[in-house]
Amino acid sequence: MSKLVNFIQLVEEAIQDKGFKKEPISLYEPISYTMALGGKRVRPALLLMANDLFGGTANRALNAALAIEIFHNFTLVHDDIMDNAPVRRGKPTVFKKWNVPTAILSGDVMLVEAYQLLCDYEPELLPHLLKLFNKTAVEVCEGQQYDMLFENASDVSIDDYLKMIELKTAVLLGASLKMGALIAKATRNDAQHLYEFGKNIGVAFQLMDDILDVYGDPKKFGKQVGGDILANKKTYLLLQALHKAEGKLHKELEFCLTSKTLSPENKITRVKAIYSQLKIKETAIAEMNHFYNTAIAHLDSVNAPQDKKSAFEDFAKKLMHREQ
Repeated sequence: MSKLVNFIQLVEEAIQDKGFKKEPISLYEPISYTMALGGKRVRPALLLMANDLFGGTANRALNAALAIEIFHNFTLVHDDIMDNAPVRRGKPTVFKKWNVPTAILSGDVMLVEAYQLLCDYEPELLPHLLKLFNKTAVEVCEGQQYDMLFENASDVSIDDYLKMIELKTAVLLGASLKMGALIAKATRNDAQHLYEFGKNIGVAFQLMDDILDVYGDPKKFGKQVGGDILANKKTYLLLQALHKAEGKLHKELEFCLTSKTLSPENKITRVKAIYSQLKIKETAIAEMNHFYNTAIAHLDSVNAPQDKKSAFEDFAKKLMHREQ
């Protein structure tokens, strides 16, 4: 994992060096604020790792890595407006600290900045990068729209949910890896296998997040356990329970979802009891493992030195073995 950590540090330094000190200050200050809030920087670091996998240099791939990270943060600025979220990474969100019009405009500039960074690549490579970037940007928007639609929908299927998390979170991870591979002039086949590795790991990660929200240790998970249950959030676990529950068990689940009198603790306890009877945790883990194993199969198919590929497998294992 040391190589990933080194690339994360490189991205962090590049973000600090870049800065966004332009006029008008009220437009660019929110961008600096957003980029300084931190984050794991995993996507740009994986782009650099993918580039390194095929013999590329970090300096050549750094603009693309920054483009991916700035784009990701742009989506968060706008998502916070849509979700009316007051806090991001422990700090006020941009639209709360400034206002909605400023957050929209600053986010728009971030998107343009991402394109400007990509436009520094040579004419032979640029169309491939832009095609991938554009496809991914549209898919992320589609995923966000599906997520919002699902909040009030009564007929969300498990396949619908898996498609939503693929679009909203997983495709950007896959695109980051593929972009790094393309910059290093990997074959189209190898670049696609790396994309599929990232996409499937991204879905597996979200499924693990759903599991940890119900069964994780709150001291290690970093947020309230059972929050998704209290919010009636349509996670993989809840959708499986709605699909499997019959008779009295289905009525009990519907009661838990609609009751205005249940205490939060009682609601979590009763829903978890339903999950236990239906073996929902085991089903979710099996689905997560399916995506994880698919990801590893694609990684195995990449024609690159095994010692370098092992860093990606180590990353995947660490992602999937967070504390429960």
